[in-house]
Amino acid sequence: MAADRPRWQFARFPELSPQDLHDILRARAAVFVVEQACAFQDVDGADPPSWHLFARDAATGAIAAYCRLIPAGVKFAEPSIGRVITTDIARGTGLGRALMEEALRRAETLWPSQAVRIGAQQRLERFYQSLGFTTASEPYDEDGIPHVEMLRAPSGNPDRNPKVMTGTTK
Repeated sequence: MAADRPRWQFARFPELSPQDLHDILRARAAVFVVEQACAFQDVDGADPPSWHLFARDAATGAIAAYCRLIPAGVKFAEPSIGRVITTDIARGTGLGRALMEEALRRAETLWPSQAVRIGAQQRLERFYQSLGFTTASEPYDEDGIPHVEMLRAPSGNPDRNPKVMTGTTK
């Protein structure tokens, strides 16, 4: 997958095929539940209002990278990007960065001039900072894994202080 340019699929929940939904949930479970040994309720009600961005491995057809773009008011006051994964077949290829760059482009199109908030695993804080996110909370525990909220100022307004934005609406 490293040499291939990803072929992104982008769909609202009702537009996902049953096979797409199955493969997405399978990939999320493989990463979050099995690899990270984290028992949590993955099906959280945020999938139906969200957009789903994913790429499949060209050779196997399996999900290689995935995230969901969540409208404002569902998880946070701002739009957000969540359930970000690259599966084992794509790790180390740069696909995770490509996924986030594509997700940020899509977020800007969906929600122009709006900040994007994420709940990031703390170990990935530098990665998200390299994409323009600023840490916006103290570390907190989510399902046994240290997390931080991070905020990315809207495009075209890099001087805006993202820490003045509101918190969660859970």
